[in-house]
Amino acid sequence: MLWDEIGDWFNKTSKNKQKKERLIMNLKNNIFTTLLLAIGLILHQITPGILGGMKFDFLVIFMIVGIILNPKFQNVLLTGLLGGFLSAMTTTFPAGQVPNIIDKLVTSLVLYLLIKAFNRIDLNLIMVGLLGGFGTLVSGMVFLTSALYIVGLPAPLLALIVGIVIPTSLINTLGTVFIYKLVKTAMRSSGLAFR
Repeated sequence: MLWDEIGDWFNKTSKNKQKKERLIMNLKNNIFTTLLLAIGLILHQITPGILGGMKFDFLVIFMIVGIILNPKFQNVLLTGLLGGFLSAMTTTFPAGQVPNIIDKLVTSLVLYLLIKAFNRIDLNLIMVGLLGGFGTLVSGMVFLTSALYIVGLPAPLLALIVGIVIPTSLINTLGTVFIYKLVKTAMRSSGLAFR
């Protein structure tokens, strides 16, 4: 009887301890993702609007790195929504707030599906770069498409694609690899791990 009570108490305590450890790890992961987005926000804020108020979107790099490092659905959704609101606050595109939220959310979900589809492939720097470039391309195209239908475009669509979306995708391909390596090194030295 006493041994049964001790066994029950031990099982209950270990389950609570596991729950608490999971909650703490989730909180750490969410804080880390938020810090990445805050860095991206600063870069997004200081980047000037170039063609029709559209700017190179460096916030997307940090959003993509956060999703690659922690591809759990809750984190992906949080990253997309928070990234969308942050870029909406700093946009220089005329009435670009709603298109920013839409594009970051859609981009996050597309990246989530891609990462899950290629889950068996080892995530090397080439894959990280491809995810960064493709994610930026998706982000730019969704942004322009939603802006076209919601508020209209201040410049021709082709000029915005060629002048902003494609160059940003190429820059972000390399930028994502660089930031990913930097963040992985920082995570290793701090002992933080997501997967």
